[in-house]
Amino acid sequence: MISLEEARGRILGGLHPTGPETVALAAGWNRVLARDVVARLTQPPADVSAMDGYAVRAADAVTGASLRMTGAAPAGRPFAGAVGPGEAVRIFTGGFVPEGADAILIQENARQQAGAGDAAAVLHVTEGVAAGRWIRRRGLDFAEGNTLLPAGRRLTARDIGLAAAANHPWLVVHRRPRIGILATGDEIALPGEPLPAGGIVSSNAHALAALVTSAGGEAIILPIAPDDAQRIAELAGSGGYDLLVTTGGASVGEHDLVQKALGQDGFVLDFWKIAMRPGKPLIWGRLGAMPVLGLPGNPVSAMVCGVVFLLPALARMQGLPDGGPRTIHAVSGADLPENDIRADHLRAMLTPGPDGTPIATPAGRQDSSMLAVLAAADGLILRAPFAPALPKGGVVEVVPLGALGV
Repeated sequence: MISLEEARGRILGGLHPTGPETVALAAGWNRVLARDVVARLTQPPADVSAMDGYAVRAADAVTGASLRMTGAAPAGRPFAGAVGPGEAVRIFTGGFVPEGADAILIQENARQQAGAGDAAAVLHVTEGVAAGRWIRRRGLDFAEGNTLLPAGRRLTARDIGLAAAANHPWLVVHRRPRIGILATGDEIALPGEPLPAGGIVSSNAHALAALVTSAGGEAIILPIAPDDAQRIAELAGSGGYDLLVTTGGASVGEHDLVQKALGQDGFVLDFWKIAMRPGKPLIWGRLGAMPVLGLPGNPVSAMVCGVVFLLPALARMQGLPDGGPRTIHAVSGADLPENDIRADHLRAMLTPGPDGTPIATPAGRQDSSMLAVLAAADGLILRAPFAPALPKGGVVEVVPLGALGV
C-alpha cells in the first residue's frame, strides 16, 4: 500500500489542464479563466457624481449663498458648458461632473427657487460642501489595461459583473473536463429499474456525477457494466474522456474485473491499494492516452475517494490549485481511539462550540456502505496513520463537506 499523499501526488502528476475555449459572458459563471480579463476601458470614464444634487464650485457653495442655475447633467447627457463663479448645474447620480465644478452639493442641502420670467432659477445653499465631496474620480474602479481577473480563477457572479463592466462580451475559459463514469457489477441496477435477484440500486454513478458537475466538470454516466471483462472493456473505451472513473471491481475478488478487463486493451497500472479508510482498493493508471481512476464499489468509499482524489483531479484539469480538500480545525465531540496503518476519514456532525470553534462528533457507526450516515454528516474527521488516542475535547482536522457540494 502507498500513502494517501503519495497516491494523490501521482494522480495529479499525470493530469494536465484542458485547453481553452471561448464562451459568452452569460455562460461564464463557475468556469475557470484560461486567459486574464483585462479592462478594455476606464471606469468611471470621467469624474461623475455619486449623488443627486448640484455641481458647484465649493468656494461658492457656502452656507447661505445663492447660486444661479445654468443647466442640468443627467446620466448619459453631459452638460456642454462649464460651471463658472456663482453658478450651479443640476446633476444626477452617474452624471459627468461639468468642467469648473469641484464638488457636488447634495439636494438635501439646497433649495431651488424658480426664476421669474426669463430669469434663471436660483439655488439657495442651506449647508455648504467641501471640495471633492461626492465626486467619483475617473478610473476610481479600474483603468484601461488593468488586469482585473487572473487566469486560473473560478468565476463568481461578482466576477461576471466585473467582466461585463470591463466591456468583455466573451471570456476564454478552460474547457470543462469530460468525465466518464462507469459503474460495474452484476448486482446493481439504475434507480427505478427492476432489481436483479440479490441486487441493489446503483448510487455511485449519480453521486459522482453530481460531484463532478459541482466542481465544474461534464459528467457522462455510462451504462452499467456487468461482471464481464469484454463488456467492461467496450464501455471503458467508448468515449475518449479526459478521465474515466470506474466504481466497483477494484478489489481482488473473483468478480473484481476492472484491471483484467482494461488490461486486455493495454491498460498500464500505476498503483493499486492505498493506506486509507474507507477506500483501500483504488486503481490509478492509463488506458492509452486516457487516465483511469478506479474507485471502490462501496458507496461511502467511492464518495470519500471522490473528495480526496477526484476533486483535486478536476481542479488540476481546470487550471486551479490542486492540493487536497480544504480543512478546518474543530474540537472532537468524542474520545477517538489510536489509529492503525491507514489514514481514517470519520463521518462527523459539526455543531457550534461555546467559543465559536466547531465541535466534530463522529457518527456511532462508520460502515462504508451507510449512505444515510454520510448524507447526515457535515464533515470528515481526518486521522493520520498511527495517530495516538485523542480524548474528547482534543483538536481535530476536518474536511467540511458542505463547502464542497458533497
